[in-house]
Amino acid sequence: MPWNVKWLNSYSSHGSQSQKQCRKSSFAFYQAVRDQLPVWLLEDMRRMEAFHWQEGGKVSTYSPSEALLYALVHNHQPYAHYLLSKFPNHALEIPSLHFSCCHSSAPHLAMAVRYNRVHILLEILKAIKDFPASDRASYLDRRGCSRVEGGKTSLHMACELARPECLLLLLGHGASPCLRDCAGNTPLDLLLQQIWEAPTSNLRTKLLLLDSLFLFMPQDFPFAMKQQLLVDRQQWQELLGKNRYQRLAGLAPSSLFVQAMQVLIRTISPDRFPEALDDLPLPHFLKPLDLKLKN
Repeated sequence: MPWNVKWLNSYSSHGSQSQKQCRKSSFAFYQAVRDQLPVWLLEDMRRMEAFHWQEGGKVSTYSPSEALLYALVHNHQPYAHYLLSKFPNHALEIPSLHFSCCHSSAPHLAMAVRYNRVHILLEILKAIKDFPASDRASYLDRRGCSRVEGGKTSLHMACELARPECLLLLLGHGASPCLRDCAGNTPLDLLLQQIWEAPTSNLRTKLLLLDSLFLFMPQDFPFAMKQQLLVDRQQWQELLGKNRYQRLAGLAPSSLFVQAMQVLIRTISPDRFPEALDDLPLPHFLKPLDLKLKN
């Protein structure tokens, strides 16, 4: 009937206008976070003014979790601190499908590593310290989307992208270096692949990543690249140095220094990592990494 057609056209037109307004409001919120506007103003926008359009024609305000993703992208540290201190559980929830394609991942950890947001990563790790131990371990070791991220954990990404500070923070707070992605690679495998494929690119940083992994890996740790280490022995020894190579190839135990550091680091609880590194009874140049978090 004609009135039905008229009503449908009117409804469709109204929906289109609403969707356009949502997109405009969404961009305004995104831009406000990007421009590092004050926290109080961002919260007013998030709760009252800024909407986004979800699948199915639903209009929704931004959740603390979604706002934290924006804070990570644009390195808005005060806003991230506010969200994590005010809404520690909600800020780390899985965001809607509008933001994340997989409800089994830990997108905030992954994004902190991807964008090298060391300070916000530390805030996230401090926020989960009050989680039950099993929930904390599950969160740290959660794999990314199998389709998009190949089932990589945040540790995998830290090795793949050469993020030494992110890597040490994750390890120090209990992330496991032994997990495998969808291709069967551990974080160590990805790091060794990076060294092999681009030996002249950022080698010093990659060796620092390797030294950090040594502090948290068990001695007889199985990994996929071990056979290649044995096949191309001379080239690997030149790339890694004799001591690192022998440790990885299983030809010699860890050095006394590494063993001593492993014992010392085990005495540090995640609640006091990395601050307690400054209290280790070692000269500064022997410590594994200067995070420079106070700068």
